Amino acid sequence: MDKYSFETLSEAVNTLTQKEGYKEDFEADENCIKALYSKKEYQPKDLVIINSYRFEGMTNPADESTVFTIEATDGTKGTLVMSYGAATAQNEDLIRQIPLKKD
Repeated sequence: MDKYSFETLSEAVNTLTQKEGYKEDFEADENCIKALYSKKEYQPKDLVIINSYRFEGMTNPADESTVFTIEATDGTKGTLVMSYGAATAQNEDLIRQIPLKKD
């Protein structure tokens, strides 16, 4: 069971970055998952989703976001924020290919 229950997306990202060491920001591009700070590129098979946290918009429940905590095979740890809306820039299919951590 996860030890966190976050109220907001920003609280989640700040806590995961500062207290849990998920320092990198990942983004799903057209052909790969990019680490924005280190400029490394990964394929979904090189990553594992450790956990996820879902948030609904305050004014519109359809404005949902999910924060994924991700670890790469090279030890890089970071977060990926996926917003579900009309104008999402993330490659959702690529994100779905990232395996979940096995307990």
